[in-house]
Amino acid sequence: MRFAALPMLLATTALVASAAAEAQELNLYSSRHYQTDEALYKNFEDETGITINRIEGNADELIARIEAEGANSPADVLLTVDAGRLWRAEEAGLFQPVESEVLVERIPAEYRHPDGEWFGFSKRARVIYYDKENVDPSLITSYQDLARAELEGKVCIRPGSNIYNLSLMAGLLDHVGPEAASEWAEGVVANFARPPQGNDTAQIKDVATDACDVAVGNTYYFARLMNSDDAADQAVVERVGVIFPNQDSWGTHVNISGGGVIATSPNRENAVKFLEYLASDEAQQYFANGNNEYAVVEGVEVDNPALDAIGDFKADELNVSVLGENQTQAQIVYDEAGWQ
Repeated sequence: MRFAALPMLLATTALVASAAAEAQELNLYSSRHYQTDEALYKNFEDETGITINRIEGNADELIARIEAEGANSPADVLLTVDAGRLWRAEEAGLFQPVESEVLVERIPAEYRHPDGEWFGFSKRARVIYYDKENVDPSLITSYQDLARAELEGKVCIRPGSNIYNLSLMAGLLDHVGPEAASEWAEGVVANFARPPQGNDTAQIKDVATDACDVAVGNTYYFARLMNSDDAADQAVVERVGVIFPNQDSWGTHVNISGGGVIATSPNRENAVKFLEYLASDEAQQYFANGNNEYAVVEGVEVDNPALDAIGDFKADELNVSVLGENQTQAQIVYDEAGWQ
């Protein structure tokens, strides 16, 4: 009797395995908090029949959660902003390499991990904002110029621990070396108009309200103000100018929003399909038109008047993985310079 039940047990096991293999779902852990991403997810679901189950939160919290879940983690994909955060997840061993002709063909090498552990799907430039009424923009053509003596008491910027600034310093370390990077950080600290505080939007608004004359921030924050119907936001846009630094050298610092497949992904095939969808023309247009980011795929047609008005620029071609690799040294430089 004991052995007579074996065929039924095997059949049941086969059905369970088959159902698991046919599960049309994707478990997405995302720290992106943009409403326009809703259209991305819905279109992917409509096109593939794969249901996206989302868990959203702070990037560092999501990384810690996946680590804590270990081999039993349901996570298939981690999606987040900034190469520095992708590097943190990589260092924690959360990603698995992905071999995809689609991703390699469409995403430029500088915006993806050299071994395919993660990929960038949108990019943003970190630019310099200035008060059109008080600043001669010819004085500021590079990030290095933020340390000029003429700008003493005039610079607003976020804390040194901010991920965007850590990545900016990480890139600078690669381009000019530790000694010059340290001198630059000390010079910028000497030019602070106030202690570092606030988000990128706050830096831009501070320029327009005379709290400082120069600030640093990502492009999409300014594009949001340009697209705003608020009269106060339009007054900020009218007062503030945009400088793309280092156009005569290595180009303006750019960072990415990206993601990778989790090492223990229970739905790996679906996860790869999702990443490939994010590299499609349709998804790339959503990133640019919906959230004012730049597409990473070359040749994608974008209809965003705000980005057009901000203008074209030469981007740094440094592989963004370096922004993570140099992150620890970047924090040391800021700390030693007194950049709190």
